[in-house]
Amino acid sequence: MSNLKTKYMGIEIDNPIVIGASNLANDLDKLKKAEELGAAAIVYKSLFEEQIQLERFQMGEKLIEFNDINAEMLTTHPKIKYEGWEEHLSDIRKARESLSIPLIASLNAVNKDTWLKYARLLCETGVAGIELNFYQVPSDFTKESKEIEDDQVNIVKEIRKTISTPLSVKLSPDYTNILNFIKKLDESGVSSFILFNSFFQPDIDIITEQHIHRHNLSNEGDYRRSLRFAGLLFGNIKADICSSHGIFTGSDVIRLILSGASCVQVVSTLYKNGLTQISSIKKELVEWMDLKNYNSIDEFRGKLSKNNLSSNPFIYKRAQYVDLLINSEEIFGVPRCSI
Repeated sequence: MSNLKTKYMGIEIDNPIVIGASNLANDLDKLKKAEELGAAAIVYKSLFEEQIQLERFQMGEKLIEFNDINAEMLTTHPKIKYEGWEEHLSDIRKARESLSIPLIASLNAVNKDTWLKYARLLCETGVAGIELNFYQVPSDFTKESKEIEDDQVNIVKEIRKTISTPLSVKLSPDYTNILNFIKKLDESGVSSFILFNSFFQPDIDIITEQHIHRHNLSNEGDYRRSLRFAGLLFGNIKADICSSHGIFTGSDVIRLILSGASCVQVVSTLYKNGLTQISSIKKELVEWMDLKNYNSIDEFRGKLSKNNLSSNPFIYKRAQYVDLLINSEEIFGVPRCSI
């Protein structure tokens, strides 16, 4: 049988299928089932700074709930549950102890002190690595992109000074020059990049004229942006490349490894098709490798990256887009217009 071993965050894993951060982590039985079905690693659901702040505020309200006590009150003890972050850390420990595959923690913070504090606390749970989610909605018209990027690079450097646990960074594609930014992060000690994150975007119901919340599941084919940048990055950075967003089948995984990814993160396909999709993806990958006589992932990883495309070095660049538009009538069967 083909050898599916590869690397994620510098850690050797049994195959390229990593379960991305999601609420699947709320059910430990599902995590165990994912492991049984062939998942190579699992990223635990994210700890958000806003979640920490909200729970502190709610606890503060509970602590003053009975300031104005009276004789008819049944109790003067505030009803306080665990602080969210403490419960989160406890749940991560339980999951880590229950699984034999690597468990990765995920952190989504805003302020430097919060990044540092909770990265250290997550490290203490014994996780195999920590995934940093850099996502900041611009709100200051005067702040330049370089300031934002420098702040995030410095956060990585500060975390790297205090913990030795491998770090990955999950990014959005919305940076001015994401290749330059990734190169800086790579030099600061990041072990893996996840391309790209699926962020919540607001929507509006035009009947009620109110904002609405939709599930932010990706769709088949959404992996193409990740494929492009995996192809551009392969061979140019030290860190592992993990593709994400819109990966549903074994064929998708094969395409992304050919472009340069060492592994992938899947989430939406598990919500839409169930956890058994893990074994289906793995089976499809093995069958393709056997058909092509590949014995290992490394034999074809990056085969179709920019660095290895001497015959068509422009496939990942603007020229391919221009060619597509110029010849669009041939693609869609539309006859040329005569002038």
